[in-house]
Amino acid sequence: MATRTKKPRRTAERILDTTLELFNRFGEPNVSTTLISAELGISPGNLYYHYPAKEELITKLYDRYDLALTELLRAADDVSDVEDAWLFFHMLFELIWSYRFLYRDLNDLLSNNRHLESHFQFVLQRKARAVQAVLDGIAAGSGLTIETRDAEPVATAMVVVLTYWLSFEYVRDPRRALEPETASAALSRGAYHVLCLLLPYLDEDQREHLHSLATRYTTTTGGD
Repeated sequence: MATRTKKPRRTAERILDTTLELFNRFGEPNVSTTLISAELGISPGNLYYHYPAKEELITKLYDRYDLALTELLRAADDVSDVEDAWLFFHMLFELIWSYRFLYRDLNDLLSNNRHLESHFQFVLQRKARAVQAVLDGIAAGSGLTIETRDAEPVATAMVVVLTYWLSFEYVRDPRRALEPETASAALSRGAYHVLCLLLPYLDEDQREHLHSLATRYTTTTGGD
């Protein structure tokens, strides 16, 4: 009996892992349940037993992402300077990269999946709160001076870059942008450009430190 209860869980997780890999590689609209079952070497009926519709696979993967995002965003409260912020945003981009199909096909997914449609707006709100916590942390360390009336639109602009950076990278270089070998450079560029929105408000030391971080990481990862 114990073996029977564990096996479906393992199979269900294996289906999700493979689906995520295929969605990320080819884009969700280009991956059918037939392709997923063939990649796994299982029958379509076995796949259907665990996930009766493709929409359920998308929803389960989104829930996985949302759980990991919730955990990661807590780290925003520990940011006290530009280097902490760089690490935080790079980790956030790494998570986005791991579930990049969500961002690559975001508008279509929101149109076709009611669960995502109703939940993704809260993702944006939580990102905005986390970004505000980053601003507050750097300001508390005297590295940032920004008026309250400016903080909200700046935080919103940072969330926009976070959300659509991979789409920009894809448009810039459709053949290579979402390939694993280019990921590190793309994520470093993303972290840099998010933080560049703070340049007018950073003190001189933090501004120079940001430029040095960009030089170090975008050069070593092959960025522009």
